Order: sequence, then structure tokens, then C-alpha cells
Amino acid sequence: MITSMAAKHAIWPQEEDMIFNLSKRAQICEKEKGKENVINATIGALMDDEGNLITLKSVYDEYKNLDNKQIAAYAQIAGQSDYIEAVKKACFKEFMPNSSIRVVASPGGSGSIKLAVFNYTENQETILVPDWYWGPYKIICEEINRNITNYELFNKEGNFNFESFKKQFMDLSKKQDRIFSIFNTPAHNPTGYTVSDEEWDKILNLCKQTVKDTNKKITLFVDVAYIDFSGKGANDTRRFFKKFENLPENILIIIGFSMSKGYTAYGMRSGACLCVSSNKDIADEFYYSCSHSARANWSNCNRGAMELLTRIINDEEKLKRYEDEKNSYKSVLKERAKAFVDEARDIGLDILPYRDGFFVSIPCKNPIKVCEKAIESNLYTIPLKMGVRFAVCAVNKEKCKIAPRILKEAIDLVD
Repeated sequence: MITSMAAKHAIWPQEEDMIFNLSKRAQICEKEKGKENVINATIGALMDDEGNLITLKSVYDEYKNLDNKQIAAYAQIAGQSDYIEAVKKACFKEFMPNSSIRVVASPGGSGSIKLAVFNYTENQETILVPDWYWGPYKIICEEINRNITNYELFNKEGNFNFESFKKQFMDLSKKQDRIFSIFNTPAHNPTGYTVSDEEWDKILNLCKQTVKDTNKKITLFVDVAYIDFSGKGANDTRRFFKKFENLPENILIIIGFSMSKGYTAYGMRSGACLCVSSNKDIADEFYYSCSHSARANWSNCNRGAMELLTRIINDEEKLKRYEDEKNSYKSVLKERAKAFVDEARDIGLDILPYRDGFFVSIPCKNPIKVCEKAIESNLYTIPLKMGVRFAVCAVNKEKCKIAPRILKEAIDLVD
């Protein structure tokens, strides 16, 4: 009997995505017991206090005003030229590096990761990520036969573990000339950590020392999907972009931009891959390499979303309306996170250092068992390799105060 027709490289375990599976279970429970009686912390999207998806009115009013032809038409492979300029403004704001910058549109931040990994690593090379990382990084790497190795994200003081990063970085540089490392900052998924400006200085100084050996080529991919929900002010977590100026030619910065979180445009699948280089030829090479990959993988991206971003970014009144609305929800997110973090501290629940963003992570020895035990109290979270992820973005303030005690009881019983 024939049991398989797929090519060997396309055969993977037949299992559902864990996040979407648990989210489905939570939604079933909400229907049976009522949303008010369930804590659904599985969803990586901003929800209102009643558990409904938040969609920014300033964004969707503008989208509905687009002419049908602007939504339906094909886009250019690398993205419309006005979209490309809008992405630069939206990503960097007043901290745009004085460097050669090129942009290629992608379907969300995920598409930008695929473009970068495929074009800036060789077959079977190893990519450096922290031990706490967004699971699809690994899936993207596996799909194209790349490996992943980890450093410890946190030191004993709860800050970026530069010594661990340096050790793994140097070990990797002895094995391969090309070094590719992913940083999900600010507002890291799944911990909410943000790499500080001082920590960036250490990272970049290490890179500069390493590329004195001109055989070495370093690519730092900076995933900024959550940047618009980070920091106290509008732009205070964007200053680090200026550190990417005047780097050696064999250090390339690639930034993954996404409209999903900052514009509540999750399903539009619109984003971009931006490169920052001190060498114009290298930046141009990036543009053509990634454009070729885009053509080969998805041809072109969502034209309507491109037009939407362009209109908002280039109109002062529309931009202010958007920023004001987004910042109001940013305040709500911070209140929820504070409620969770404060309660965790008060009851002695160990959590990882949180700065900003959609998620808080709780370390534990048996994440799957802890999640299942918490489900008995109608709390749904996501198990990770070394702990549990709680989505403060999806849970109201009152439930954020309740959840830590349920999680602590589950960990005490299971671990």
C-alpha cells in the first residue's frame, strides 16, 4: 500500500500547530461556560476586555475608503515605491540610520524572516537565537535545511546574558564564516524583554571585533514586530537604530517590519524586510536577492495594505489619529501587564524579566502538564520548551490579577 507521495524533505510530524490548537480549545470552553468565566491567554493579538479582537478604527476607516482597484490590483514585486518609503518612516521614525537602506515587501514579519534566512545563510549552516524564542524561527529554518543553536537569554541579574551570547557567537564563528543571529526586540516574544542601548553596544562591538577577519560575514536580523507597543513614549525604544550607522561592510543589519501588531492588521499579511548597510552595492544586492525570492515564493504582497500604510504615514492628521488611538490601547496593555507582574511578585510566582509587549513568560519544568492543570481552572496558556507563555494582550486587567495564582498552584502541583 502506498502511504506517502510527498518528497522526503516535505514530510513532517502530522500534528496541529500547538498555539492554534489550544486557542481552539479555549474558544470551545468560552462557548460552553461563557467568556467571563474563561481566561484565554493563548492569542497573540490585542483583545478588548470582553475578549473580542481590537481593530483600530483609524486604520479600518481608511481601509474602507480605498477604491476597490487600489485593493484588487497587483503590487510590484518588491512593493510599491511609496509603500517602501512609508515603511522606512513607520519603522525608523526620526531615528533612520544614515546608511544605505533598501526595502522589499513581505507577507507580514514572517515573510521577512524567510527572506533573510534563505538569502543570508548557506545550506546546513547554523543560526544563533536565544533559548527563549518564537517557535516559527525554528520552523522556517527547518524548512530550508538550516539549524538553530541557543544562548541563554538572561543572566542571574535578569538582564541580557552577553557572556552566554558571546560564547555561542564565538563558537559559531570558529565553525563557519557566516554568522546569522536573530534578535526579537523591543518587546520580545515570548518574554517581553527589550535589549537596552548599552547591551546593543556590547553586541555590536563584538561583531566589529569579529569582522576584522575579513572572511567573516555577520548578519543581525532584528525582528521589531512589537515595537509600536514598546517603551513609555512614542519613539524611545527606536534610538538603537542609529547604532547601525557606519558599521563595517561585512556586518549587515536586516530588520523585519510588520503591520500585524502595530496596525492590528494580522490577516492582511503585510510587512517588509529592510537592510541597513554602509555599502551601497551590498544594499542593492539585498534588494535584488530578496526580490527574486519574493517572486519565487509569493510573487507580490497585499496591495491594499500597502496603500493603507502609505496613506496613514503620509498624512499628518491621519497619522495623529492613528497614533492617539494606538497609544490608548498601549496604555491598556501596560496596565494589564502591570497587574499580572505585580500579582506574580506578591504571591511569589517566578516570571522572566518583562519590559514591554504582548507576553509574559513563566519558567517551569513541565510546561505541558502545567498548562493542562491550569485548564482545569479554565485558564488557557501556551506551553513552551522551558515554561509557559501568558498573553497579557488578550486578557483584561481583572483576569490578569487572577491568573498568576492559578499558574502558581499548577506549578506547585506539577513541578
